Amino acid sequence: MSFEFITKLPTPEAIRNDYPMPEALVKIKNDRDQAIGQVITGESDKFLVIIGPCSADNEEAVCDYIGRLARLNEKVADRLILIPRIYTNKPRTTGEGYKGIIHQPDPEKKPDLLAGLIAMRKMHIRAIAESGLTAADEMLYPENWRYVSDILSYVAIGARSVEDQQHRLTVSGFDVPAGMKNPTSGDFTVMLNSVHAAQQSHTFAYRGWEVNTTGNPLAHTILRGAVNKHGQNLPNYHYEDLQRLLDLYNERDLKNPACIIDANHSNSNKHFDQQPRIVREIMHSRRLNPDLRTLIKGVMIESYIEGGSQAIGNGTYGQSITDPCLDWATSERLILDIADC
Repeated sequence: MSFEFITKLPTPEAIRNDYPMPEALVKIKNDRDQAIGQVITGESDKFLVIIGPCSADNEEAVCDYIGRLARLNEKVADRLILIPRIYTNKPRTTGEGYKGIIHQPDPEKKPDLLAGLIAMRKMHIRAIAESGLTAADEMLYPENWRYVSDILSYVAIGARSVEDQQHRLTVSGFDVPAGMKNPTSGDFTVMLNSVHAAQQSHTFAYRGWEVNTTGNPLAHTILRGAVNKHGQNLPNYHYEDLQRLLDLYNERDLKNPACIIDANHSNSNKHFDQQPRIVREIMHSRRLNPDLRTLIKGVMIESYIEGGSQAIGNGTYGQSITDPCLDWATSERLILDIADC
């Protein structure tokens, strides 16, 4: 019934000094940050495709996957910006199960947070060095932001975190786009209130400091579907949902109205193989309505080398050990289809 203090973790500054971002990669990140930010602000009409494994559990397989993305990126870079998902924190509905590489750098061994912080940073830096693509991650723990603030180009705030004050305030200090997901209830107002909070300046306590933030004008919404009181999944990617979100944006004084749509989770009723169909419907809605084309800036897709998922320890290279994902061949075709829309 108490805390056991195991070991004091190094500060973000110490970890960053020990595992620094090479200077050559800093320019890559700055250029990517600018390009992605210009999509959110509307200065660029490129489309964002945030794609990759449900959880980044294996450095070799993740970097292999991102290398494939990089080669595909060369074909679509004039129309799309591909942002690999390197999700190192995994929220668990019941608190049980694999919580991501930051907890367990080896999923078959006990948690080791220090080794996890190092593994997380090394994997992100290696991926940039080998592919030239900076990544997206989910900010499950606001206090960990400084460990990765110099290497990420996009951050998602999950459905279970979006109502949390500390998440909202921390996002207000980001200088990269941050997507605020609708809560599991599906309430658009909660999501938009979160965007509003993140776009404002704040003073609050963070990692033992009193800090000021200037607000993040790149904070925006992510639709991921909802769960009703009976536990049933309800999609919110249909045309009527998008129009409703647009109307609510128009009622508010928010900077850079923008939305990313998550094609999996409750939007797919957790049927991962429905993601291509859902993405194509989203692209159709954008074609039907110029205002929706302006609002919808991208999609999120869960994808890996091998399709489906496996239990921890099964050893299938490039297959998810959390939620099932699309296989690479299907993902490649889908990206090319998006580029043609």
